[in-house]
Amino acid sequence: MSSAPAEQTRTSWWTLVAVCGATFMLLVDVTIVQVALPRIHNELHASFTELQWVIDAYSLTLAALVLMCGSLADRFGRKRLFVVGVAIFTVSSLLCGIAGTGPELDLARALQGVGGATMFATALALIAQDYHGRERGTAIAYWGATVGGAVAVGPVLGGALTDAFGWRWVFFVNLPIGAVVLAIAGLRMVNVADPGAKRLDFGGLVTFSGALFLLIFGLLRGNDEGWSSTTIVGSLAGAAVLMAVFVLVELKQNRPMFDLSLFRNRSFGGVSVATFAIGAGMFAVFPYLTFYFQDLLGYSPLQGGIRVLPATIPAFVVPILARRLGSRVPPGIMLGGGLALTAVGLGLMTRVAPDSRWTVLLPGLLLAGIGIGLSNPAIAQIALGVVTPARSGMASGISNTFRIGGLATGIAALGAVFQHRVQTKLGTLLPGSGHALAGVDVAGGPRAAAAQATGSATHAQVIHAATVAFVSGTHELLLVGTATVAAGAVFAWAFVRARDLTHGGAPRPEAAPAALEG
Repeated sequence: MSSAPAEQTRTSWWTLVAVCGATFMLLVDVTIVQVALPRIHNELHASFTELQWVIDAYSLTLAALVLMCGSLADRFGRKRLFVVGVAIFTVSSLLCGIAGTGPELDLARALQGVGGATMFATALALIAQDYHGRERGTAIAYWGATVGGAVAVGPVLGGALTDAFGWRWVFFVNLPIGAVVLAIAGLRMVNVADPGAKRLDFGGLVTFSGALFLLIFGLLRGNDEGWSSTTIVGSLAGAAVLMAVFVLVELKQNRPMFDLSLFRNRSFGGVSVATFAIGAGMFAVFPYLTFYFQDLLGYSPLQGGIRVLPATIPAFVVPILARRLGSRVPPGIMLGGGLALTAVGLGLMTRVAPDSRWTVLLPGLLLAGIGIGLSNPAIAQIALGVVTPARSGMASGISNTFRIGGLATGIAALGAVFQHRVQTKLGTLLPGSGHALAGVDVAGGPRAAAAQATGSATHAQVIHAATVAFVSGTHELLLVGTATVAAGAVFAWAFVRARDLTHGGAPRPEAAPAALEG
């Protein structure tokens, strides 16, 4: 056993490199996959729901397990869990790349989410154990830039790999990155645990995971099954019941994985809502922008990825440029301002029309990217600032649960909005055949719908109607995203206060965690 500060000083930069490498890998696997979805649809003949599951199977297991993984990290040590997570993620990336059907890919993506949850839960905790005070702010700024960089590089890298080698290489690219991160973690990182963490909260895991799964399943299948069907009503009702049971279970735990007492701190409540909002309202929009660029405008995966850069490059650059503002601007103002800019950017994108060029989205993409760049490091700083360093694994898990849970819920909810609007509009424009073509339109775009048309409408009429319906659905989901992010900005401004962040510096001696070799 070793707790020498000098050891942590020598390993801290290696820790940051490994954490940023893993974070980049697990987050780039959201955006890198998005640009490959149309190709996956064509090659595996995946339905629209199966395409949504390519993203949501990953996001769902991330969100469902990241809390438990945070507790496991506090119990057994952050390095130990981090290494396990990287190994699972790397192996499951290989399984994704060799998948032969849509369901096989979805299952491999779910396993990938297990590894991602373990890495994500330990990321901020590993930074918190090695950095304190101003150095922590700098480290978090680089971590925030990595988050933005993953968003920035993902679409272009995914497009280039898909165009050059095929969609399977968006998964194979993780193999060398995972090997390097494992080597650094095994040789250079220190294993730190919370000596007060004794029990694991299996009751909380089962109820929370079940609630989230039923919610996402209900949202994804609502249009196909019918919103009043027994399956969907039962799923959504079951999600509500399990979430209520989860709250009761957590209230009775001495060491819950989701410490509900944190919500007595209004800043924690505010940052949690804001984090969920940016995931559900902004990051969940990106897959549908991919469909717009490729399926409607006809761009290749690489061309479509390049056109997302106006949003993703600022998300990478802004956290580095603005890191000095973290000590000067109140965190609620920084977070609320970032979300407000993101909401304005999404609002500007709603100007899209059937005859628009991609440049109509350009101002909105730029503003949204700047807003994301301001919000990401602020979220991390606030989430870690409300807990003692010994509970940083739990705080990191909760923060990332809201982030990824928002993404999973947003993709399902926005997809339901998009699909319903396309079905309604196409049914009106093409009476008799529109509803039958709607599923093809949402998954493959107007040209795919026209190729499947068998009614009396001409090819040109089907193309026009499918285009109008597709754009109408895109417009409506952008409106919902705008409202969601704007609500998050209001919560950040109203609830996050600088005086609540009492644990951002070095830990008090009695709160210092134990360092374990391994």
